[in-house]
Amino acid sequence: MRNYIIILICCLLTACYNDKQTREDNLHDALAEQDSTASADSISFYSTHHYSVGYNFIVHNDSLQLIVQQPEEKVSQLATDTFTIPHNQQLAVSDIRILPQDSIDSVWVQLVSERGRLGWIHETELLPAVVPTDPISQFIMFFSDSHILIAVIIMVLIGVAYMTRIIHRRNAPIVHFRDIPSFYPTLLCIIVAAAATFYASLQLFGTDIWRHFYYHPSLNPFTMPPILALFIISVWAMLIVGIAVVEDTRHLLPLEDALIYLLGLAGVCAVLYIVFSISTLYFVGYPLLVAYCYYAITTYQRHPHEQFMCGNCGKRLTAKGKCPYCGAIND
Repeated sequence: MRNYIIILICCLLTACYNDKQTREDNLHDALAEQDSTASADSISFYSTHHYSVGYNFIVHNDSLQLIVQQPEEKVSQLATDTFTIPHNQQLAVSDIRILPQDSIDSVWVQLVSERGRLGWIHETELLPAVVPTDPISQFIMFFSDSHILIAVIIMVLIGVAYMTRIIHRRNAPIVHFRDIPSFYPTLLCIIVAAAATFYASLQLFGTDIWRHFYYHPSLNPFTMPPILALFIISVWAMLIVGIAVVEDTRHLLPLEDALIYLLGLAGVCAVLYIVFSISTLYFVGYPLLVAYCYYAITTYQRHPHEQFMCGNCGKRLTAKGKCPYCGAIND
């Protein structure tokens, strides 16, 4: 198990290597466009809106309406034509225009469709209807939807209630109560609670940082601001510790009990993420995280731990001496 974790960490560190000169030589297409035009206005727009000419979107809504004529004609209330971009079609930003005289929204964005058609739209109408083409950005958009979030919360609560009933009837092991002799499940719960706290902290104190991450996501924590790096590190830690949990559970429990334990652990982690991500928005999550970490560690320490293994039958033992399973003496 330790070898698997070491190999995974080595792969992670290798993948996260990021040379400064390489980054400078491989600027985002939007930045390259800004450098080539040397436009101070476009650079200023990019720094506040986090996208620019050359950026790609996918239509997230059912459809998107674009204006064929120039935005000045729309502002002057002249007759204009529109055309529809269907759901899931890719768009690229081809121009951005600022019209201070527009009382609705001064920012107009010109987009080019997959078929080469050009059209204009207000930024306030564009951004809620599209999502960046990066899979991480699409994942963030999916789980930011309030309807999806409510459905997930309801499903989690139902699943936790059902698993609690099964665990109680079978007297099966569960984290924090009848736990297995492994610290990994407790550590995973602590990491999930911390990740939820970091995420909510980003919503409170790092809105602009999170917005930039949404438009330019990365899984490399070494090139990010500290609070965002902590969140990404916690995500990687969840993956690594999660693998360790599965491995330990598979060796410590029969297959059916192991499956029930892992499902119960997943339910506990889901509840922890919901509780800490919401409570941190009201500043309650910070003292709650400290209290939970103390509770989780002290609870684990109170449980008996089978640290030894019988040299004859291979069963785990809480202490050296006579094996209760085969009677062999272990010194």
